Amino acid sequence: MIDYNDRRFVPVSNSANGEVSPEVVFHYKQTGRIVTCSYAGGRIVSGQLIALVDDEGRLDMRYHQVNERGELMTGVCRSTPELLPDGRIRLHEEWRWTSGDGSSGSSVLEELT
Repeated sequence: MIDYNDRRFVPVSNSANGEVSPEVVFHYKQTGRIVTCSYAGGRIVSGQLIALVDDEGRLDMRYHQVNERGELMTGVCRSTPELLPDGRIRLHEEWRWTSGDGSSGSSVLEELT
C-alpha cells in the first residue's frame, strides 16, 4: 500500500469541465486505509476529500469544494497511482460531478518535491 500521509500534489492536466487548475495544492493525510485531503487555490476557495486506499494504492474518493462563485460542488473520483522514476507519485484520476451538470472528466496530479 502507498503511504499518502503528508504528501502534496498539484494538477498537471484536467478536463475543461473541471475546476482544478495548476494553482491548486492538495495536502494528503493518511491513517490506515483512510486518506483525507484539504485543498485550495485558483478557482477553489476551499475543498476537502475523503478516500479509501486499496493494497495497490488506488483511491476511491468523495470530494466537496466551494468555488469562487460561492457554489458548493461535490463529486466522486477514482485515482490510480503511478510511481515516477524519481520516487514521486503521479495520480491518474477519473472523476464525476454529483452536483451541477453531473458531467465527468479526467485529471493528472503530480507530487511536489
